[in-house]
Amino acid sequence: MATAKKAAAKSAAKKPAAKKAAPAKKAAPAKKAAPAKKAAKPVAKKAAAKPAAKKAAPAKKAAAKPAAKKTAKPKAPRKPNAAFMKPMTPSAILAAVVGSNPLPRTEVTKKVWDYIKKNKLQDAANKRNINADDKLKAVFGGKKTVSMFEMTKLISGHLK
Repeated sequence: MATAKKAAAKSAAKKPAAKKAAPAKKAAPAKKAAPAKKAAKPVAKKAAAKPAAKKAAPAKKAAAKPAAKKTAKPKAPRKPNAAFMKPMTPSAILAAVVGSNPLPRTEVTKKVWDYIKKNKLQDAANKRNINADDKLKAVFGGKKTVSMFEMTKLISGHLK
């Protein structure tokens, strides 16, 4: 009986091992016989699973680092460029539109746009174009229609 039990135990021990080994052997030939695309998919899944696990840990570290930076160093507000903020005197022609007081370039452009919108001088079909009236025609050098990008170039010629 003892020998029968030992033989049964040995065969039982061999059977699960044989079952585990058999699928592994079957899987290996299937990968070799399969096209390269199918073989790459299981590898990609494994590779995707590993970086996801690795990325999870750095994400926690990355989240901790910005929090430390925010507490250590508050972000300073953006400083305007001094060249744009320097008051400039408009010419007599431009003063008819924006006034004769010295203004920064940004304010001059804002006032010209206010004038354009107040008098509805923006072209309805192409909003980038401005149809000049008599005052703006003098500022634009006699041009009847000017693009908004060209407008700023022409205005800068009237500032000192």
